[in-house]
Amino acid sequence: METKYFIVARIDGDYAWLKRMDAEEEPLFIARALLPEEIDEGTKLKYKMLQYEII
Repeated sequence: METKYFIVARIDGDYAWLKRMDAEEEPLFIARALLPEEIDEGTKLKYKMLQYEII
């Protein structure tokens, strides 16, 4: 499974906009329930094996 790196670009209520750090793609709009509770704008995340983790 591919590892992807994101930065939390914006938090919008119960959702967050994630921008890829390692590739040019459109921002990803994802439910905050799927992300670690401690995230804030600017937090860097690693996505691997269907899980997000703060790096």
